Amino acid sequence: MFLASVLLAFCSLITSGQPLVVAHRGYWRTEGSAQNSITSLQKAAQAGCWGSEFDVWLTADGVPVVFHDATIDGIRIEDTTFATLMNHRLQNGEFIPTLQQYLHEATRWPLCRLILEVKPHRNAKRDASISELAVELVETMGLASRTDYISFSKDACKRLHELAPEAKVAYLNGDLTPLQVKEMGLTGIDYSAATFDKHPEWPLEAKKLGLEVNVWTVDGEEELRRFGAMKGIDIITTNDPDILIKTLGNKK
Repeated sequence: MFLASVLLAFCSLITSGQPLVVAHRGYWRTEGSAQNSITSLQKAAQAGCWGSEFDVWLTADGVPVVFHDATIDGIRIEDTTFATLMNHRLQNGEFIPTLQQYLHEATRWPLCRLILEVKPHRNAKRDASISELAVELVETMGLASRTDYISFSKDACKRLHELAPEAKVAYLNGDLTPLQVKEMGLTGIDYSAATFDKHPEWPLEAKKLGLEVNVWTVDGEEELRRFGAMKGIDIITTNDPDILIKTLGNKK
């Protein structure tokens, strides 16, 4: 019954032409959750989000982990072994999940799309390494058909597109025009709300080029309504997915 109700809500959004809802770092603004935790993925799926976004880093010994910041408790993830990192906990008490653990949990929630952000690493070689490991794990876990990739790193975006040419790959940094992103072979722009306020013509330009348009991170009912009504926006990434789902449902 629960899966059927979520599927019905998802289909209603698709057919209505309204933006799709992505939980930023999972649905973490709720009891018992934390950013990029396993619980945040579960909560996003349970709330009926179209997708859940999460961030991936590579440890010094080559283990992909799900975490947002470059450091935790003053320790830089890129310079830390997983054996050391695994002793640190998230705000809800969970251990930092490996990408493999996160993807394993994702297999239990087939209606929630995965938006995998490759964080910019120290250099292009590291960007390539984490991109290769991420795509390999996604494919091994059987999740390629419902995983999209995003990054602020041009090198990572290019490598992700090479590794997974059928996957959606979007650029985050906001310093390229839609045409420049299209010429890179990518499938979308995933830009901040401030970028689209500065370049309000870009969403429609992107649509004409066949690019998907995502805006981040939009919070609060007023801003969610504003971007929900903006022409050319396909997806809204928010820390308030519950409010956005309600707002879209009440939209006349």
